[in-house]
Amino acid sequence: MLLVTVCLTLPASLLAQTVSSASGSAAGIQPQVDAFRTSLGPLNANTVGSFGSGRREINWDGVPDTFASPNGLPANFFNVNSPRGVVFSTPGLGFAVSANATGPAILFGNINPTYAQTFSAFSAQRIFTAIGSNVIDVNFFIPGSTTAALTRGFGAIFSDVDLASTTSLQFFDGSNASLGTFFAPTGGIFSFLGVSFGSSSVGRVRITSGNTALGPNDGGGSDVVAMDDFIYAEPTVVPEPGTYGMLGAGLFALALLKHGRRRKRVKAACRQMIA
Repeated sequence: MLLVTVCLTLPASLLAQTVSSASGSAAGIQPQVDAFRTSLGPLNANTVGSFGSGRREINWDGVPDTFASPNGLPANFFNVNSPRGVVFSTPGLGFAVSANATGPAILFGNINPTYAQTFSAFSAQRIFTAIGSNVIDVNFFIPGSTTAALTRGFGAIFSDVDLASTTSLQFFDGSNASLGTFFAPTGGIFSFLGVSFGSSSVGRVRITSGNTALGPNDGGGSDVVAMDDFIYAEPTVVPEPGTYGMLGAGLFALALLKHGRRRKRVKAACRQMIA
């Protein structure tokens, strides 16, 4: 029974989480965004390899025109072209970054002309979306490599979240077990949602943006949502499969040792009472 208790309580410390959220204007959400950044540590350079601590960010604005609308963004752009340790996947058709102010596709006006009024950029001037789906998976790697990694926190800024309980972040650990789903707030031009954990335990984040893929006009039951800045803790090496098991075994052995010493003290006290 003691062994079961140790094994069940050990992962609980990994699931401890802190949620930060805000909605409003860019200036209105800035304090919460900055506080989340500070909680993750200093901003690291976009270089190959893991710094072990600190944070990385993606704001889309440095993406060249060749990979911006109407062209697609490669899924591994931020692990190969600009190493930041993330690779995207989606059940849709691909990924898009909006064009800059001199292009024809500003704020995804190439997808729907009304989007130039629907969406705004938190960090001018590009924003991000999946094509053909409102779901994106963010998979973490040691930057510039194919080595799977873990992060201890991830946050995103969304543009035009209208409906409650639709735009969300779902976190998964290294074995693909869910660590929980968290919803972005409504009621502003921008919505920020960030979740941090007690240690590096997140291997993937699923982002659901609104309730439909970009295409229809916003409103009338359709909540189209675009994304801007991603902020996340430095991806670090995934522990060896036996690490937690060994730790659990060590704790179990320590508990047995303490239990054995306690029994010896009880026996000694009983003998003294009988004498």
